[in-house]
Amino acid sequence: MSAYKIISIISICVGTFVFFQTTHAAESNKDQIVTIEKRQDIRVVYDVKDDIWDAGIGKALYYVRGLLESYKALGVPEKQLHISIVLHGPTVYWLLNEETYQIFKNDPFDYNPNEKVIQELIEHGVSVEACNSTLKGKGWKKENLLPGVTVVRDAYTRLIDLQNRNYAYIRF
Repeated sequence: MSAYKIISIISICVGTFVFFQTTHAAESNKDQIVTIEKRQDIRVVYDVKDDIWDAGIGKALYYVRGLLESYKALGVPEKQLHISIVLHGPTVYWLLNEETYQIFKNDPFDYNPNEKVIQELIEHGVSVEACNSTLKGKGWKKENLLPGVTVVRDAYTRLIDLQNRNYAYIRF
């Protein structure tokens, strides 16, 4: 048998082996759940401008809480999470203290259902931020907001700054 035929047979055998190994690996991996690799210095910014609710609170707040719970379940320490939520436009009222919220809603018995989750997020190290341009447009000031809320000059320059500092961007 010639050297050419032997090399051809070996090439076919190796190719067939690699094909079946790759196919088997792909089939066995398709049922596995992919997990995260990065577990330190995780940076995320939420751009929140849509007034959408879920589970009785602002939807973005609900999902940020879920993100914290997911990382906790994966064993990532809170000190490794750097999360900012930048609220602007029609969502800033989510951040109002009770008195201002009641005036905004024109109901002296209404309460801000987001207050508890916002305080929990702040306690877990999340930076909850309100756009000052929106506040000015509504006639609100820092003292109209819940304790711990940070006021940023404007949402867009803040979002750009955080993205330039390698924050992953999530839009709500």
